[in-house]
Amino acid sequence: MADTSRQKLIEQFHLRSRLRFSVDTGHIWLDENRMLLMHAKAFGALRHELFDTLGARRAQGLLLRMGFVSGQHDADLARKLHGEGDNYDVFRIGPELHAFEGLVKATITDVQIDWEQGSFLGAVDWHNSWEAESHIQHFGQGDMPACWSLVGYASGYVTRFFQRFIVFRETQCVCQGHDKCVIVGKPAEAWGDATYVDYFRAENLDGQLRELEAELAQLRNKLSERRSPGRLIGHAPAFRAAFGLLSQAANSPISVLLLGETGVGKEMFARWLHENSPRAQQPFVAINCGAIPHDLIEAELFGVRKGAYTGAHESRPGRFERADGGTLFLDEVGDLSPAAQVKLLRVLQTGEVEPLGGDRGQKVNVRLVAATNVDLQRAIAEGRFRSDLYYRLATYPVTIPPLRERRGDIQLLATALIDKYCDVYEKRSLGLSERALQALMAHPWPGNVRELENLIERGVLLAPAGGEIEVQHLFAGPPPPLDEGASVGPSGIVSNPNDPSRERLYESLLQEGFDLEEHEARLVELAVRRAGGNLTRAARQLGLTRRQLAYRFKHRGS
Repeated sequence: MADTSRQKLIEQFHLRSRLRFSVDTGHIWLDENRMLLMHAKAFGALRHELFDTLGARRAQGLLLRMGFVSGQHDADLARKLHGEGDNYDVFRIGPELHAFEGLVKATITDVQIDWEQGSFLGAVDWHNSWEAESHIQHFGQGDMPACWSLVGYASGYVTRFFQRFIVFRETQCVCQGHDKCVIVGKPAEAWGDATYVDYFRAENLDGQLRELEAELAQLRNKLSERRSPGRLIGHAPAFRAAFGLLSQAANSPISVLLLGETGVGKEMFARWLHENSPRAQQPFVAINCGAIPHDLIEAELFGVRKGAYTGAHESRPGRFERADGGTLFLDEVGDLSPAAQVKLLRVLQTGEVEPLGGDRGQKVNVRLVAATNVDLQRAIAEGRFRSDLYYRLATYPVTIPPLRERRGDIQLLATALIDKYCDVYEKRSLGLSERALQALMAHPWPGNVRELENLIERGVLLAPAGGEIEVQHLFAGPPPPLDEGASVGPSGIVSNPNDPSRERLYESLLQEGFDLEEHEARLVELAVRRAGGNLTRAARQLGLTRRQLAYRFKHRGS
């Protein structure tokens, strides 16, 4: 549904005017229904505890049934607001109520309703699901959808107004690595899946306990067969696919080529491969081929004998010799000079290195792991990289996904990095604020995990001890734009920054010769006066930090 259509629908049913706040009595009302304004993080913690104490299936069923009841109440409200008329309008207002309550942005993509035949088929896209965000924060990405209470809401809502048991099911979820959540709804019996429909009914405790015991035994079996990712952090499908390939190569001597953008963690992957191989007790030697001048790279890789060139006063082993019996990691191998490529190819073919100035080769037993962010196929076509060397290196390629393709791992990575740098700087942190986490999720991540690590280190350093890391602590420049949505002012009026009426107001002010500095100064003075001189309280009214307000207040007359 287009934004203008949404706006008209909200205005048609006077949703904003029906939301009332009474601070004196401690009530929030949506028409005649009492509402609660809760921290999403607190409700997410409760949701997490349900999974921990009840097990997955029972927690999912409980959340589903809770959402079902909520959806039924909103359907009653929608019917009351709409009165007599086309029931399709009642169906359309459901997604708007869902968004209005801060749960998810829902867009109907398909609906086929035959009231006489009693048939229903609907599909809805979801963006910004609070439940998916919460699930990723606590559990990371996985194989199963996670928006159980939201699915319950949609099912309860449509069931109430359609007067037939309609069941929605999440067919794709952000928690599975998709860019949006999608739900499909149809009559319960049309699914042909009694097990899923049973989620909507209270379950037998004894049967659940037996199922939990079976799940636990199955999980233990899987864990015993699965390698631990150790310091490699991630649950996103793209990460798990790369890690799965890596783990299968761990016990073999096969050469591995790690591909991926700068900063994705290629050296971390290489170290994991070494530490989980039979060579774990032998040396791991790394060299960045792009950081060493071309005239020195051969000496660094293959060693040098005394007197090989002016200044070579003593023999020195190369990285191959130092890695003998272990693993050699060649980072940025695409930057090797043509001469170094020839010698590297010979080493891979013969298993011998010949130092500069030497007259005979020396056998080495090295497991080679190479990495590059260069398109080697293109480099071959342009004559910058040898095709025969490429085929030697690319026996087993593993592509590490960029961070923007595994956003569900950002929370997990950030938490681990916060712990790391809290130890370094001897600080205690409460973690990321919700806005800070949203900003990290919205960031394009050109520098990938390395960039995230830099931001987290900065955040830990700047955040107050024992406090949360906020947006301004993370980014040296402007943070990525966030979808602020609707806001509630001190008067209790819900306002929207994109409201067309605001646009008209701004246009009229500009036509009248609006003096921005004068109005800003008067607004700052008014906020400070209303706050009784308390700059912190005044800053909160203006949506500023105390430091920003103090600066404006100090310079208002200059």
